[in-house]
Amino acid sequence: MYNSCNIIEHVIDTWEKLQAQAPLVQCITNSVAANYAANVLLAAGASPAMIDNPFEAESFTQISGALSINTGTPTTEQMQAMMISAQTAHKHHIPWVLDPVGYGPILKWRSDAVDALLQYNPSVIRGNASEISALAGRLTQSKGVDSTLKSDEMFHHAQHLLTKTSCVAISGETDYILSNAMTCIVKIQGGSHLQPRITATGCAL
Repeated sequence: MYNSCNIIEHVIDTWEKLQAQAPLVQCITNSVAANYAANVLLAAGASPAMIDNPFEAESFTQISGALSINTGTPTTEQMQAMMISAQTAHKHHIPWVLDPVGYGPILKWRSDAVDALLQYNPSVIRGNASEISALAGRLTQSKGVDSTLKSDEMFHHAQHLLTKTSCVAISGETDYILSNAMTCIVKIQGGSHLQPRITATGCAL
């Protein structure tokens, strides 16, 4: 278990391992965010690959160090690839992140797919406050894929999702990280109300 005293040391250790390993990260992400997310991964020291078709998904996930799934602009084939890759990651114990962009009653097709993806136990669920709130089972009003809630209004409701994942990350002007491995909730300040004015800042997280 981690407590507030050793979180910083753990982050530093993890960062050093990331730099040493330069892991291959498979990204099945939305078309608006793909280039930005790839550049952020490169800057962080990882090696991104945007493999998002069902014909290559299984074989590529097997050789990846991690998988990132973002449901921002899903096509039928891309959604098939998401299912295959998530199942493969779960089977081979490859860490993977689920970013349920647009989750809620308005976008039912993708939301049903997100529900199906949860059976493969994502390592991390990351989203804005509206997405996390909806996924946790609370009724919210969302404006398309944008958040209409603040992260500090609902982070405590996200505890329920820790039955589906090991970690929940909620983005906003203040970010919150909840984890089964920690005895505390991590609060990260330093965001900006201007971040929604450009694309892909949340997706890149």
